Amino acid sequence: MRIVTGGKEITASTTIPALKKNVDSLWWEKPSGSVDSNFVRLMARITDPAGYGNYIRYFTKRNEEPFFAGLNSAFDDQITDGTSYNVQLDRGVSRNDEIEQETYAFFDRGDTVTVKHANIDKATYDFWRTIEYSYASIGNPFSSPTKVLTNLKGGALGYFGGYAVQYKTLIIPE
Repeated sequence: MRIVTGGKEITASTTIPALKKNVDSLWWEKPSGSVDSNFVRLMARITDPAGYGNYIRYFTKRNEEPFFAGLNSAFDDQITDGTSYNVQLDRGVSRNDEIEQETYAFFDRGDTVTVKHANIDKATYDFWRTIEYSYASIGNPFSSPTKVLTNLKGGALGYFGGYAVQYKTLIIPE
């Protein structure tokens, strides 16, 4: 990508990786603890092929809502390389709304949930990993300063990225 405007030039490049790290299945479970019995947690079985460097980002869509990324939505495969594993996928959130810390991650019985699971390159992963860390530490006087990483050259903040996407849908019974 190359943008020239107002005497400035911004450049970036990206790759759309092969769709290698996949969601094999989705299911729901009752959460443990004293959470409302109408809430459920979304579970996924994910297969990560052998070989480091498989980066992902996920989003969820509940009923007619748009897709929202999870609070922590970008992951590498440092721990999961070459394995199949089960993981809870927290409900994506609008960062413009107030987040209810105790229940934001759950879905309701009767929801239709679609997961958008994207394989991304390292530059896209680095951008989202650092922006999410920065978002999570806002207002914490004890957190380390975060430099948001970008693949844009020319003094701009943001990123230029490509996503290889897989969609899976689950209807949670009432």
